Amino acid sequence: MGNETSDFRYNTGDTKVPWAAVGENYNADDVMELVKFLMGGSGAGYDAALADVAAAVGRLAKVSTPPGKLSMGDKVAEVERAIDRYLGVEEGSSLFVTNCTAALEMGYRYAGIGPGDEVIVPTNTFIATVAYPLSVGAKLVFADVDPRTVNMDPADVARKVTDKTKIIVPVHIGGYPVDMDPIMEIAKARDIVVMEDAAHGFGGEYKGRKLGTIGHFGCFSFHEVKNCTSFGEGGVLVSNVPEYRAEARRARFLGVDFTSKIKNWLYNISLIKGKGDVAYQACNNASVTEIQALGLIQQLKRYDAIIAERRREATYMTERLKDVPGIMPQLLGDADHKPTFHLYQLQVDPAVAGGDVQTLKAKLEGKGVTNIPHFGPIYRFAAAIGKGVDEAAIAASCPVTEDVFDRRYTHLPIYGLTDEQLKYMADAIVESVDEMRAGR
Repeated sequence: MGNETSDFRYNTGDTKVPWAAVGENYNADDVMELVKFLMGGSGAGYDAALADVAAAVGRLAKVSTPPGKLSMGDKVAEVERAIDRYLGVEEGSSLFVTNCTAALEMGYRYAGIGPGDEVIVPTNTFIATVAYPLSVGAKLVFADVDPRTVNMDPADVARKVTDKTKIIVPVHIGGYPVDMDPIMEIAKARDIVVMEDAAHGFGGEYKGRKLGTIGHFGCFSFHEVKNCTSFGEGGVLVSNVPEYRAEARRARFLGVDFTSKIKNWLYNISLIKGKGDVAYQACNNASVTEIQALGLIQQLKRYDAIIAERRREATYMTERLKDVPGIMPQLLGDADHKPTFHLYQLQVDPAVAGGDVQTLKAKLEGKGVTNIPHFGPIYRFAAAIGKGVDEAAIAASCPVTEDVFDRRYTHLPIYGLTDEQLKYMADAIVESVDEMRAGR
């Protein structure tokens, strides 16, 4: 990796007395515990197969060499190049980090977000989207949502943008694309940074461009619940700001800078240069492991098939539900909107369905169908209220959010289900709405 390495690791290579990067290697017993964790089971057949594997791993250990690096090595670089290719962006645009939260922080810090700066975010998102601006005393400005997609409404963004707005953060909820063109027009006219929270959106498209590649930055999550994962945790920052790419690589590990050395030492610690005159000290270690990278590389190889399977399941559900009075099923997209189907959104029209979504949720739970609306409005949380967010005022300024979250929508699981489970879920929804209309 040479001078491009963005963190400090010993690995002195072929010398008489080397200083290895790995302090304690893993042995055959350790590897077997990992195998058992990833491939659990029970019974005589499992025990016999596991014994065979243990014997084979033991033999392999006697003739193999442990890896020279476990963190920030060749596999991390390989997965970054693979993501660049998959997203259709310039090589070097993607940075693999610990999680999407770390990626979001890098975008916020580039924009120089601080006390009093305004950050436009949607009302419904995971707390990670707004954690950094809340922590530094920035002002959250909540944009209301589109009633059908439950994504940020560009018209409300236009109403709420001011001269203090430094960044707009659209979130592709459930992997359905936000209407990005008008948001980008607003940002361009006012020199505002746009950072896409595409935690649900890896692989989705808006008007021929991959989600996360349209704004100045895109942030992806490879947490265990996402469409593809990197052994439980992981994230990627994609930068469309070429001059920030090298800065972000140094920021990944505290600003360690191998291109500049202090007297009698291996490296310097340099401030990270952001937008304009922004310069900051990186204070986070977002390094990732070779194992995480390897896991993501493998899942990327089959990712198109993963999305295709999710689309198949979503299509089945939408076809089953589209003619049910009072039900508005998940939009399947079109030529300009290609979702990832991370979530399946189900909506009801309370006036037609005989009740609101709270009634439907209870009925589905009673029938054994898990459903969770994503996400609770941020302005209702104590963490936001404690930082000065006026819950009542925000609720009044975001009437669509108040209506759709409390009365209209929820999300359904849309992966890992058998055909029988899909049919049962669709049947349960139809039966529940029939009961609601009948007053039962």
